Amino acid sequence: MIAAPPTQPAETARYGAGEQPRRRALLLAIILHILIGLVVVYQKREPIAKMGEEGLKTFNVAPEGPKGSQTDKTEQKQEKKQTKQAASQDVPVPTETPPPPPDTPPPVVRDFQMPFLQLNSQDYAASNIGKQPSQRPAAGPSLAQGDSKGTYGPGSGPGGATLYPADWYREPTDAELGGYLKPDMPRAGWGMIACKTIAQYHVDDCYIMGESPRGSGFARSVLNASWQFLVMPPRINGKTQVGTWVSIRITYYDGSIKSASGG
Repeated sequence: MIAAPPTQPAETARYGAGEQPRRRALLLAIILHILIGLVVVYQKREPIAKMGEEGLKTFNVAPEGPKGSQTDKTEQKQEKKQTKQAASQDVPVPTETPPPPPDTPPPVVRDFQMPFLQLNSQDYAASNIGKQPSQRPAAGPSLAQGDSKGTYGPGSGPGGATLYPADWYREPTDAELGGYLKPDMPRAGWGMIACKTIAQYHVDDCYIMGESPRGSGFARSVLNASWQFLVMPPRINGKTQVGTWVSIRITYYDGSIKSASGG
């Protein structure tokens, strides 16, 4: 009878069965650590090699698609606007110069021609009042010879004053009277005015009494020339009375010849 081989104890069988998984786990852990170390070493060395070989690279990180193109267009428009604004600020704005005023022609000066009288140097000399010789009568008995008589009677002057015919201290000349005649006046006629005598043989406060032909303008011409008249004041009781009223009549012949009288 053959004897049976001795059997291993149960504990030894259990130990062998548990030792194999442990070895496998340890082996896997070692392999994992080796792989991790290789990855770390590779990551550290790989960028240095690439930078040395290829150098730096640039990348376009702009978003792709229609949104990116719209953004580019918007930015381009903004840049154009900013450029235009900067250019408009740099360029000075031209100021409008007002147009020069239109040239106004100088006023036309018409030659005024005297339509009345052609006077020579003798006529002008005769019209100078300052060079006329004094015709004042000498003081004495001759001054009291006869009183002036009223032409139109009491009450014919302003306010009922007596109106006396004028006695010329110096009779007016053609030059003094002709300057107040108008070209459309009749060739002949007369004008009459009444004036108040004042100092230095002058007259004042004159007014029109009548004329012929009526509406001819002769009385107005005499009135305008009256500032040149020199008249002796009327005498009353042998004494001259300054302030009394006198009548003056000027008669025209052929538009130039005159006859001055005291009414």
